[in-house]
Amino acid sequence: MNFKKTVLMCIATILGAAMLVGCQPTNKEEDKMIVTSAGLVNGVIEKKYGKYGEQFNENGIPTYSLPLKIENAPENAKSYAIVLEDKDAFPVSGGFSWIHWTAANITRTEIMENESQTATDFVQGVNSWTSIQGGNQSKDLSSFYGGMAPPDAPHLYEIHVYALDTMLNLDNGFLYNDLYKQMDGHILDQYTLKGTYSN
Repeated sequence: MNFKKTVLMCIATILGAAMLVGCQPTNKEEDKMIVTSAGLVNGVIEKKYGKYGEQFNENGIPTYSLPLKIENAPENAKSYAIVLEDKDAFPVSGGFSWIHWTAANITRTEIMENESQTATDFVQGVNSWTSIQGGNQSKDLSSFYGGMAPPDAPHLYEIHVYALDTMLNLDNGFLYNDLYKQMDGHILDQYTLKGTYSN
């Protein structure tokens, strides 16, 4: 093997090793954002967060909200947003997912239980209890957590949590579609936590 070929092979080996190191994935599974809730036990949402709980508004809608904890959030996250959705409501709601809670401009990584009723450092949007199927509840009463009340069978609930690179221009009583319009292009990471609640 001549000297020139040996040098070229050495350079190729060095470059290959450097590229291998430089191309290691930075979004390992253990580095991804995760969300947990002490209100879920083995994938089941505890009774107190829905219709079998003990806290209701004047219309009988459960209002005792789930606790949430965000871990491994992106370092440059400026805020978080939450959507609590029930796709299993589609057959019994007249053809749409039921939105139980939307919240935005959350600047901390832990929300304690029932903070939908007490927190003043984030904004909350209108839930589906304001719909005809929900009894046309007022916007003011609907701009909180409205807990689980599946009428037909156990439902699977999805808690979508978004880490954003900005604060959103939203006020209390914002609409679901406006939340998604403002999040567009600003989502750094997201996680969906799932749990069932009995009918």
